[in-house]
Amino acid sequence: MAEPYVKKLSTVLLEAITDKDPLVQEQVCGALCALGEAQPAEVLRACEEYLWQHEKLAHPYRTMILRAMETVVSSHISDLDKDMARAVIFLASSEMTRVKDLVCDWQQAASNVLVAVGKQFIGLVMEEVLSKFQPGALPHYFVVQTLANLAASNVFGMVPFLTSILSTMLPMLGMAKNDTMRVAFCCALQHFSESTLEYLANLDQAPDPTVRKDTFATDIFSAYDILFNHWLQSREAKLRLAVVEALGPMSHLLPSEKLEEQLPKLLPGVLALYRKHAETFHVSKSLGQILEAAVSVGSRTLEAQLDALLAALHAQICVPVESSSPLVVSNRKEVLRCFTVLACCSPDRLLAFLLPKLDANNERTRVGTLQVVRHVINSAASQMEVKKPFILSSMRLPLLDTNSKVKRAVVQVISAMAHHGYLEQPGGEAMVAYIVQQCALPPEAEPQKPGPDSEDPATDSVRDVSISTLYLVSTTVDRMSHVLWPHLLEFLTPVRFTGALTPLCRSLVHLAQKREEVGADAFLIQYDSNVTLPSPYAITTRLLTVSSNPYLGDGRGAASLRLLSVLHRNIHPQLGQRWATTVPLLLEHLDEHTEETLSQKEWEERLLAFLRDTLAVVSDNTWICQLSLEMCRQLPCYNGTPQEKNFLYKCIGTTLGAASSKEVVRKHLQELLETARHQEEAEREGLACCFGICATSHLDDVLAQLEDFMRSDVFRRSTGIFNIFKDRSENEVEKVKSTLILCYGHVAARAPRELVLAKVESDILRNIFQYFSTKVLGIKVETKDPALKLCLIQSVCMASQAICSSAQAGSFHFSRKAELVAQMMEFIKAEPPDSLRTPIRKKAMLACTYLVSLEPALEERVQADLIRGCLHSVMAVLPEPEGEEDRQESLYLDTMHALEDLLTSLLRRNMTPQGLQIMVEHLSPWIRSPRGHERVRALGLSACLLQHFLEHLHVSALVPFHNLGLLIGLFSPRCADLWPATRQEAVSCVHALLYLQLGYEGFSRDYRDDVAEQLLALREGLVHPDPAVLFHTCHSIAQIIAKRLPPEQLISLLLTLFESLGDPDKNCSRAATITVNCLLRERGSMLQEKVPEIVSVLRSKLQETREEHVLQAAQHSVYLLASQHCAAVVSSLLGGPLPFDSHTCTLWRALALEPSLTTQVLGLLLEKMSRDVPFKETRAFLLSSSPGREATLLPLAATCALHEVLSALESGPAVLELYPQLFAALLLRVSCTLGVLLPRSLQAKERRSVGSAVAPRSLEPCSCAVDALQAMLLRGGNEDVVRRVELEGGWQLLRTSAGHEEGVTRLASAMAKCAGPRLPLVMKALVCTQSSVYEIQRVTSTAFLAELLNSNVVNDLMLLESLLDNLAARQKDTSASVRRLVLRGLANIASSSPEKVQAHGPQLLTAMIGGLDDRDDPHSLVALEAMVGLARLLELVKRQDLRSVLLHVAIRIRPFFDSEKTELRSASIRLFGHLNQVCHGGCEDVFLEQVVAGLVPLLLHLQDPQAPVTNACRFALRLCGPNLQHEELAAVFQKHLQEGRGLHFGEFLNATCKLLMYHFPELLGRLAATSLFYFKSSWEDVRAAAPMLMGFLVLHAEPEHQPQVDLEQITAALQLLLKDPAPLVRAKAAETLGRLVKFA
Repeated sequence: MAEPYVKKLSTVLLEAITDKDPLVQEQVCGALCALGEAQPAEVLRACEEYLWQHEKLAHPYRTMILRAMETVVSSHISDLDKDMARAVIFLASSEMTRVKDLVCDWQQAASNVLVAVGKQFIGLVMEEVLSKFQPGALPHYFVVQTLANLAASNVFGMVPFLTSILSTMLPMLGMAKNDTMRVAFCCALQHFSESTLEYLANLDQAPDPTVRKDTFATDIFSAYDILFNHWLQSREAKLRLAVVEALGPMSHLLPSEKLEEQLPKLLPGVLALYRKHAETFHVSKSLGQILEAAVSVGSRTLEAQLDALLAALHAQICVPVESSSPLVVSNRKEVLRCFTVLACCSPDRLLAFLLPKLDANNERTRVGTLQVVRHVINSAASQMEVKKPFILSSMRLPLLDTNSKVKRAVVQVISAMAHHGYLEQPGGEAMVAYIVQQCALPPEAEPQKPGPDSEDPATDSVRDVSISTLYLVSTTVDRMSHVLWPHLLEFLTPVRFTGALTPLCRSLVHLAQKREEVGADAFLIQYDSNVTLPSPYAITTRLLTVSSNPYLGDGRGAASLRLLSVLHRNIHPQLGQRWATTVPLLLEHLDEHTEETLSQKEWEERLLAFLRDTLAVVSDNTWICQLSLEMCRQLPCYNGTPQEKNFLYKCIGTTLGAASSKEVVRKHLQELLETARHQEEAEREGLACCFGICATSHLDDVLAQLEDFMRSDVFRRSTGIFNIFKDRSENEVEKVKSTLILCYGHVAARAPRELVLAKVESDILRNIFQYFSTKVLGIKVETKDPALKLCLIQSVCMASQAICSSAQAGSFHFSRKAELVAQMMEFIKAEPPDSLRTPIRKKAMLACTYLVSLEPALEERVQADLIRGCLHSVMAVLPEPEGEEDRQESLYLDTMHALEDLLTSLLRRNMTPQGLQIMVEHLSPWIRSPRGHERVRALGLSACLLQHFLEHLHVSALVPFHNLGLLIGLFSPRCADLWPATRQEAVSCVHALLYLQLGYEGFSRDYRDDVAEQLLALREGLVHPDPAVLFHTCHSIAQIIAKRLPPEQLISLLLTLFESLGDPDKNCSRAATITVNCLLRERGSMLQEKVPEIVSVLRSKLQETREEHVLQAAQHSVYLLASQHCAAVVSSLLGGPLPFDSHTCTLWRALALEPSLTTQVLGLLLEKMSRDVPFKETRAFLLSSSPGREATLLPLAATCALHEVLSALESGPAVLELYPQLFAALLLRVSCTLGVLLPRSLQAKERRSVGSAVAPRSLEPCSCAVDALQAMLLRGGNEDVVRRVELEGGWQLLRTSAGHEEGVTRLASAMAKCAGPRLPLVMKALVCTQSSVYEIQRVTSTAFLAELLNSNVVNDLMLLESLLDNLAARQKDTSASVRRLVLRGLANIASSSPEKVQAHGPQLLTAMIGGLDDRDDPHSLVALEAMVGLARLLELVKRQDLRSVLLHVAIRIRPFFDSEKTELRSASIRLFGHLNQVCHGGCEDVFLEQVVAGLVPLLLHLQDPQAPVTNACRFALRLCGPNLQHEELAAVFQKHLQEGRGLHFGEFLNATCKLLMYHFPELLGRLAATSLFYFKSSWEDVRAAAPMLMGFLVLHAEPEHQPQVDLEQITAALQLLLKDPAPLVRAKAAETLGRLVKFA
């Protein structure tokens, strides 16, 4: 049967080869190849017969079949017999020559088949091909092409035929008039020649070792004559290239004398092609072969051609390379190969030609020449050995070239020179210096990298090449070690090589380590014989200084430190052990940080500590003095890098501090003062740091040297010279003075604390003021230089801080304190009050902060002036416009912090209520300022002072806080300020004041008052509130104040607030009104005697707000009236027109002022709302067939009124009393108004209100009910319920018919979580509605009760049983929605009370199975709910209860696997997974049949178009695995089907089928039959997966199980799929057909 079946499969596939989709064609071709793998002869025979039988089959399809045949032949050539080979050869030959015209794809495929067969059956192939290669007639193009390819693929088989082929071909060459045919002959001659050369090169393996080159010489020369003398002259470029490609290998077969004779014509002829062709690769390749042939025969005529050859080749190498063109790159390689050939035979002539070219100014010429020189150095090393001096000397001009391409080429040449010993010659040092110079190119100055089409490489590529070259030469070229060491050290210190430091250090580290391995003597540097090397001091200084900016220059900090550590022996013999510990710590610190995270200050401190430690270890004064001298010498090198120069100054200070020679210290300090560039701010700072650090060890010497410099001739001479240019002189002198003053400040800050107190006034401050040119005794001298001011302020600040931090600061009497404060105040007052441009006032206030804490205390007048001056200097500064630079904002913030610190410092000296009052009085004008930015700053400072006062409050006896009322009265109205920041600061002030009162009442500092803490929550709501929220918050703040204000402070607070009623800020005025009213209501009983006064003041202040008074009066009237006639008032208000206007709404809310009245009002409104029907059926149009619903007026009006009453905060108690009735009524009102329209009489009015400028509240019935329900919950204390439902979008869902049910569910969930105690009565109220005539109300109440069962609260409240009974009673409801919700509720017990499921198991299972069998639901939604519920309950039910229904459920849900609805497929499959899960360990045998039945659908639905279904299949299959009772299969499911992991379906299906067929071979028939069912699936992906599954089953099944399947049926089904409209399905069907060969 095997052969006929394979033939049938092949025929089916061959008929499908005409598919229009290319991917399907490829798959069909692949399937044919797969069949061919098993039965090559049968498939080849089928293909052969098909092609013979279908003569008219279009050539593209014939091409596909021929390609499949070629694949089969190539893989199984050894399996073919001669008959089959002969048939294939005849077919391919026929296909190839069927038409005379060229049809390349088709004929090439046929030719390829012949070539493939020719690898084994060369004789048969040649017999057929030669039959069509007859003398006297031109053969078919592809006959010649086939001969050429046969020669390339089977050298040993073809060469014996070449003699006869050539003899037949030579006459044909003259007959070929067509260029295409000539190209074919050229290609054949090229391959024949290459095959011959390969044959001759491997004679030891050849079948006929007697073959000689001269056998072919005559024929080849004859062919050469035609090609060179006739065809090469053709105008057709393609033919010329084919000729020249053939001439290359042919030249090796020409007789020596003929080659010598032809060279004078051949070489010029080939060179001439360079001018005719843009792509010259083939020309260069052929030229190289000809040159090799000429050299191999020792040609003498080659010498005469050298000049022309070199010129032409050089021109080629100078052509710019386009990296996107591989042929151009290949051409360059061939040209360089030609140069290698010439270098080996004529090195002198080559160099005589090349080296002068290096002097050319043309960039391309120079670059090309350098590339040739590099290539020759590498490829002809022995010939170039004696030429090294000449080559080195010729590099003089290229080294000076600034062109980046030339530079890169030079670097590459130097790299080659290094590897071949050139740099050891005289002149090699210049090459090393050049490399280092290129490494030092600045990255920041380099241009952007160009695109691939640009000719000019980026400069950084030159730098990168140089860096890699330097490192490569240092580390891999052993002979360079003695050239580079220690020569590279010379490049460390010159500034121009700074950019190369990192690569230099890395190379030096490697070189040093190699030398150290050799021995200590080789490592130690002999400075006597290397006078140009930098000294150890210079190296140390340089490496340490550049390490201060460690991430610059590709991480030069780490590189410098590593080199320093390696050179320890050359630096000082005692440093090795210590640096072995300290340097790694520094490097580790750098590794832990990046440039962004590294603290520069901390890093410099670490380096200075490293330097101090080094100096301590050396402990040699001479060495230290030499190091300091070198540091001073290097200072000018860093003029361009201020940060590094600043650090070097610190290093000098540290080194001088360690020196024991006072003369050296003073000498260096004097030189530093004389040579410093005082005009540079960074340099002044660095020099001052140097003096400060030095003063830690040499305080007296430093102070003496500073005084000496001031008295020295240098300083006087400077001022004298400056006087010639007066303006310049003043500026220069001021800068010098600035430096000196700053030096004194740093000396004070860093000198030992025990010494500085004695010097601070007598030496330091005296000289500071002397240099400032001021007389301390009150004589004011202004300076124009802000830098001088800043230096003075900074030095005073540092001196004051030094005093404060001293242990003797408490006993120190600072006599100059007042004078210094006065001087600082002068500076502050001199600044422009409305702008902030310099840090002068910030630093001056900072200095004052330290000064005021010292003794003696300032006079009250001086202190008041100080506070006023500082406040005026900062508060009035205008805010910066939006978008200003961050630096200005930072300066302002720093100045404000300085002011805060100053005021806090002053307050600290008088920590009493009186002291606090003084501070607030100074701030009061700014607090009431009409300018917002001044108010917000004043409130911020007040909050800061109050917080400080509170944190440091110490009450020794219970005393009254007598000014509490005044202060609260000042701050509380500001809680409604126009500026949000001011409002927040005001609340903070009130909060602090209340805690101050508690402190004075005796409460501990850590006591937290619940009432006062509410202010913090209110504070956050004041950022951007609307006016209603704002004044509600003010009322809340007033209530808190009223609760905590002592009785004796009440009147003073009220009187202060009355003054605020006239505040220009209307918001603050209203806030004062709210606070006054709240206080009168809350605390009015205490003000009996003061009532007339209060009323009088209020009357005069509130006359302006008449509308408020009228409205209040109306509210009060309605309140009184309703207290006596509640029903009448309610009826009257309900009779008003809808929608209610704002006054009516306010009056409704007035009825909520008193709880007992509110209860009556709410009861009446509920009765009105439920008395009438909620809507009336009506027809919108006469012709409309569907009735509409219009709301009835009275329930609608009652709903709106309920919302207004419930919106009042005071209605809370009444809501609590009527909570269940209100909740149930409003929820059901929402449900029965879904989709209900307004009465027609109100619709026009509603449309007009929408178009008006101020629209009243919407009258839409359902929205009114939802709003009322929200308000009811809020008043009932369930804000969290409202918030949770809002966050979940529940309120919006409640309003829509589609989302109402989900909205009810979310509301019930929120109630269960946040309002549990309310639920029993609410549930009771809702249960009463289950007999409602309105279906939607039954649905709503069922949805609510069902969701309650999802929460554990039903257990806490013991509602479970009653809820279950109630829901069970609704199982027979006529509404499918109610029945569905009942099932959901019953299933929810799994979430709320899993432990109760077993007790109710039979009841729950019966309900769920009943839902599965529900026949009255056309959409199967009840069944869907039953499946979802069962999935939740299964694991919780008793196994014995489950066993009886297990199979029933599995069988019942099976049809849903293939449902058109995604939800049903997903739920049923997921439930099937759960059924498998509960079967583990008890009923696997019973359920195995169901698992097997479901296996195919689950596998195929992994390709379902819907993600929920595929996820469900993953879940179900993972749980099915254990029930299949084979661990390997379960492991595959677990591995491939994890949630969230991508699935390679083919790989997974293959692994699964392999294991299924191994463990369950008997299931093959059943699985295959089920797969066939899905061949007709409506989903394309599933339809494609079905044949895949079939194919993998067949692939892994053993042949003996073939009887289980009906191959004819499967083949027919797959044949049908080959006509499927989806290409993917057709492709998979074809693939599977290829696998069926296994059962053949």
